[in-house]
Amino acid sequence: MKLVRAAWKLLVGIKDALVLAAMLLFFGALFAALNSRGRPGTIRDGALLLDLDGPIVEQPQEVQPLALLSGRQIGNQYRLRDVLRAIDAARTDTRVKAVVLDLDRFGGAYPAALGEVQDALMKVRASGKPVLAYATAYTDGGYRLAAAASEVWMDPMGGILFTGPGGSQLFYKGLIDKLGVNAHVYRVGRFKSAVEPYLRTDQSDDSREANRVLYAGLLDQWREGVARARPRAQVMPLLTRPDLVVQATGGDVAQANLRAGLVDKLGDRIAFGRRVGQIAGRDASKPAGAFNTIRYQAYVDAAPLPSKGKIGVLTVAGEIVDGEAAPGGAGGDTVSKLLYTGLADQDLKALVVRIDSPGGSVLASEKIRLAVLAAKRRGLPVVISMGGMAASGGYWVATAGDTIFAEPGTVTGSIGIFAVLPTFEGTLAKIGLSADGVRTTPLSGQPDVLAGTNPVLDAVLQSGVEHGYREFLARVSKARNMPPARVDEIGQGRVWLGGTAHQLRLVDRFGGLDAAIAEAARRAKLPADTPVVWLEKKPGFAAELAKRMTSSDRDDAGAPADAVARLAWARQQAMATALGDVRRLLTGNAGVRAQCLECAGLGPLRADVADRTLLQLVLAKVGL
Repeated sequence: MKLVRAAWKLLVGIKDALVLAAMLLFFGALFAALNSRGRPGTIRDGALLLDLDGPIVEQPQEVQPLALLSGRQIGNQYRLRDVLRAIDAARTDTRVKAVVLDLDRFGGAYPAALGEVQDALMKVRASGKPVLAYATAYTDGGYRLAAAASEVWMDPMGGILFTGPGGSQLFYKGLIDKLGVNAHVYRVGRFKSAVEPYLRTDQSDDSREANRVLYAGLLDQWREGVARARPRAQVMPLLTRPDLVVQATGGDVAQANLRAGLVDKLGDRIAFGRRVGQIAGRDASKPAGAFNTIRYQAYVDAAPLPSKGKIGVLTVAGEIVDGEAAPGGAGGDTVSKLLYTGLADQDLKALVVRIDSPGGSVLASEKIRLAVLAAKRRGLPVVISMGGMAASGGYWVATAGDTIFAEPGTVTGSIGIFAVLPTFEGTLAKIGLSADGVRTTPLSGQPDVLAGTNPVLDAVLQSGVEHGYREFLARVSKARNMPPARVDEIGQGRVWLGGTAHQLRLVDRFGGLDAAIAEAARRAKLPADTPVVWLEKKPGFAAELAKRMTSSDRDDAGAPADAVARLAWARQQAMATALGDVRRLLTGNAGVRAQCLECAGLGPLRADVADRTLLQLVLAKVGL
């Protein structure tokens, strides 16, 4: 008995020790996290390091506290406006001796966002301050940023292989037929190709032609951006015949890139660090390659944004969904409530609506639009600022503005409506099950996911979708002062770039968020330096702590550094996102949609955990 009691005391003691150690680690991390915020006095001379090991997005997703307990690292996402203001501040900050881009694991961004960041970096370079970039292998998006650097470095074991926009997409028709799933599709628009994978096994001619024009425009803009920043770079040979370029150097891709003027120096990370140290200084007590560093997050935190202002900026970022949504998604209830609260609590004189969304729920899009109209009824001028994407439901919201700003690379339009409703009568039949019953009206038990829909319901839903499309046309017609027939002609679900959208009068002016804010101030007769307040959901203490306690995610958000592995990783992310779209549409998004699903591949690569898990299950099923 004494032995049992002794063993029990030992186990209790071990448990108490482990609990104490966990508490010490937790509170130690808490202390470090809370004290990691930069303060003006803590920023010392050095190089501002932009270690972009994740995508640049309009609004980062909120880190969930429970994710800390999952054993999975949380990937970094970088808010576009913070990246831009950090670069702009560094241009005139005497403490910043250089701006350094680490693009080894860059997660990408929409073309419009890449253009804005590139322009900001070129202003730093034009001021005479060094801008240095490093990567083992640059992506197309990463190189557009690197081209703005005064020195482009690359690992001699790395290389640049440009892919350009485009590639294959998944078509699910064959799979859902094998599973016995019947995807009932209701749509309006020749070019609403988001639903084609459920109806076809290949791309339609209309969709192929529309995408060809879209991708050609994106590629031209990318080439122009690189040529403007780095006119010596011989990009075309690597775009048209990369095999000949690489074979000419015996397979040494890095040497081929050096000869083409794409990079200035070949060297490993230590050599690059020594070069930065020559400019920004280094501490001799630190390892080789270290240099005096100003951390990005500390630099951003040292200049917090105001909490009060006369110009409100409402962000509509991510998929527009019904109900509530965390940051990184646009819940109709969440976004509209933020605006109503801002109108009540802030003395707003003007409103800017920043849209970076492929659209989503028609109901939620209308709820947000009505909230914006409430601001207009109060006499506030409303300026729309389109980010990387403002398509479909995003454009639905934009119709509430007085004027619309976009970048030439903004993806917009996609004026169309669709709905997908899955039924599983075929699946049940494969395992010997059937469904039957008594119906008192044509709509009794409809939509019947067990026995399928009937012609009456199909007619009702198709009619409802057509009505929604007419409503969409009417809103655009009124907002843009165009006949409905003309809107229908440029609508039909077709996706446009900002430059073409401007020609079609879907967009009024070119410019980023700063230009839209300046226009809002002008319309409200406010001084140019009027404070701006961001009408956004603030992360809770737990979420903020979780964000600061997580390290960068080399698995989930950061891409592989190797050139070939990076290309494969990018396709895996795209495939995971495509499978996730199937899962979302067939399990919970059966409502009427104004959404540009096909636009997802044009932006940052950030398939979520559920999508990647689904991909892993599919690959395991097929033995990969």
